Amino acid sequence: MKITPSSIPDVLIIEPRVFEDSRGYFFEAYNQEKFYEQGLNMEFVQDNESKSQKGVLRGLHFQKPPFAQGKLIRVIKGAVLDVAVDIRKESPFYGKWITEILSEQNKRMVYIPEGFAHGFLTLEDETIFFYKCTQFYNKESEGSIRWNDPDLDIRWDFPDPVLSEKDKNAPLFKDFDSPF
Repeated sequence: MKITPSSIPDVLIIEPRVFEDSRGYFFEAYNQEKFYEQGLNMEFVQDNESKSQKGVLRGLHFQKPPFAQGKLIRVIKGAVLDVAVDIRKESPFYGKWITEILSEQNKRMVYIPEGFAHGFLTLEDETIFFYKCTQFYNKESEGSIRWNDPDLDIRWDFPDPVLSEKDKNAPLFKDFDSPF
């Protein structure tokens, strides 16, 4: 398992060792010991999965403290453009974002720590998105930022994504008061 910092060093790109043969493939999607060896001493308490058609955009979401979540993200089937936005006020990367293509082919994963808003755009039909969380979901703690905020200028490169009402009406970044 190769763990590499992204351009925002606290967001990590994880590339598992994949063993393939005529029967199929095998890889470790998570190994606590290997994470601990890298100084990643988090405990996961909840797993989430969603299925979406091509062009569905979910995000940008986060949970406020004390229910803030770190997330270990991967795609089981299909592909997504995954986005993490740093919303930690004291961070030198505040308001900056990274994107990563996650797919069933590349089997890459992303670890996004607390203090980030997260979203993804499905690039294929029947995409199955899976993530482990370091904290339980709490409805009163959920927050969001507008996916197409002009100040963030995230390059989704998709003309008309399918959105929930909540995501269409999320606050703009300039009106956002970060709890981190």
